[in-house]
Amino acid sequence: MNALIELGLLLACLGLSWLIVHNVGKRVQSADQQRSVLLGRRVFDGLLFPVVALLLALGARRLMPLIDLSPALFKVVIPVLMSLVLIRFVARVLRAAFPNSLGTRLLERSVSWIAWLGSILWIIGLLPVVLDELDSYRLPWIAAKGARPSEIPTVLDVLQAALQVGLLMIVVLWLSSAIESRMLRGKSVDLSMRKIVVNITRTALLALGALLALNMLGLNLSALSWLGGAVGVGLGFGLQKITSNYVSGFMILAERSLRIGDMVKVDNFEGRISDIKTRYTVIRALNGREAIVPNESLITTRVENLSLADPQVYVSTVVQVAYGTDLDALFPQLVEDIKRVPRVLSEPAPSVTLSNFAADGLELTIGFWISDPHNGQGGVRSEVNLAILRLLNRLNIDIPFPQRVVRTVEAPAAPGVPAVPAAVAAPSGQTEA
Repeated sequence: MNALIELGLLLACLGLSWLIVHNVGKRVQSADQQRSVLLGRRVFDGLLFPVVALLLALGARRLMPLIDLSPALFKVVIPVLMSLVLIRFVARVLRAAFPNSLGTRLLERSVSWIAWLGSILWIIGLLPVVLDELDSYRLPWIAAKGARPSEIPTVLDVLQAALQVGLLMIVVLWLSSAIESRMLRGKSVDLSMRKIVVNITRTALLALGALLALNMLGLNLSALSWLGGAVGVGLGFGLQKITSNYVSGFMILAERSLRIGDMVKVDNFEGRISDIKTRYTVIRALNGREAIVPNESLITTRVENLSLADPQVYVSTVVQVAYGTDLDALFPQLVEDIKRVPRVLSEPAPSVTLSNFAADGLELTIGFWISDPHNGQGGVRSEVNLAILRLLNRLNIDIPFPQRVVRTVEAPAAPGVPAVPAAVAAPSGQTEA
């Protein structure tokens, strides 16, 4: 009977937790739900669900002695929920901070194994014994010279310090990811300026977290002043390329010479800037390929920005019509038909010019403007060509193609031999003299 009551209380705690988190998720309506640490993608895969379930389970365990119930089942459930909270916290923060990192999964698995091992030792009652054993082994090789035996750290001290530092860095990453998500969702400030704020904030938070971690480990921060000089020398020599890329990234974002969403051409690679990192810029071509370009290259080499001052892009196509075509009547009709093509702007209006007197016909160059180069130029050029072809067919205007004219001449015959005609090929347009 006692076990059934405990099972009912546990199911009630889990069900109430699901309802609370579900209602919170509906009210929040996060625009970046996939990267949300608290809510996750669904109700039960975020951090909030095991936290609420753990709090309710702790409350139920406190109330059970008041109704003469032994919390046997909750002695197993509470360690499991605590391990789940730790695993979810680390996993969700790492995925939010480093969504495409290969080392994230390895670190998640390591934390999961450690957390589940700790919960198993807690449940079977061996955790205090293991902690006492770890506290009995001292590590004199990491202690200061002349340290007393009581000042020599044990294995447990080192593990506790590593756990504290790890949790601190996870919290710092959580804060930086939350700030980045909120800043990038804003619309009041330009996206490039928001990226500057995000990069500076993340760097400052990580630096602050590193200093706090060193302080927690008992290191004297004033003794690290010599390290600043060594780092400066290293940056000046061995890390100058990396430093140059970082500085170039901030310069690009600050000057706004390249912005996220711009269509650019770098080293014969044309595409849309999808992201500007502190070290490199990601350019995505229209066929799906992506190029990772170091920021220094964007500062020191020639870059064609198709949408720096104006997103409108000029596109042209060429067609030939037969000699004798009434161009004065044809030009206005071409302009009107091209204006009806989707994506073609009416201002500036399309233009038609006689660009060349070709061997086979009159060469016309048709130019038009589009305002969405990130959608590609091949599709709109094809639509314009089809509109031109339909118009020329409707007006019965021929599109000339290369031809050859065959004429026959009589070769001089020898005396007494009849003349034999010979076939001679001449290019199109050549007349017989």
